[in-house]
Amino acid sequence: MAQRLGPGSPSVNTEPLAATQASRYMQAMLDRFYMPVLALAAALAIALAMVWPQGLGDRSWGPFGREPVQRTPEVQAAMKRETEASQKRISEARAAVADLQSQAIAPAQ
Repeated sequence: MAQRLGPGSPSVNTEPLAATQASRYMQAMLDRFYMPVLALAAALAIALAMVWPQGLGDRSWGPFGREPVQRTPEVQAAMKRETEASQKRISEARAAVADLQSQAIAPAQ
């Protein structure tokens, strides 16, 4: 037998589904305070990015810039020597592999 549940029934919840009071999160998070602080943090991050590490790129302007170490003549010459030595090792390794392959194909020669 089915029972009919109505407004007067003790098993029906009559409380509203959503809370009517503002939560603590909404009370503590003031947009008037948070948004200017966020904008200031973004501006500081952009300013720091303009003057912080240069890496391999162009030098910065004004008092912040300096010639990157990789652009000095001494480092450029060392990089060129390293590249040439690496290319020489690669060509020697390729020649050795080709020689081994030719010996494997025709061992009598």
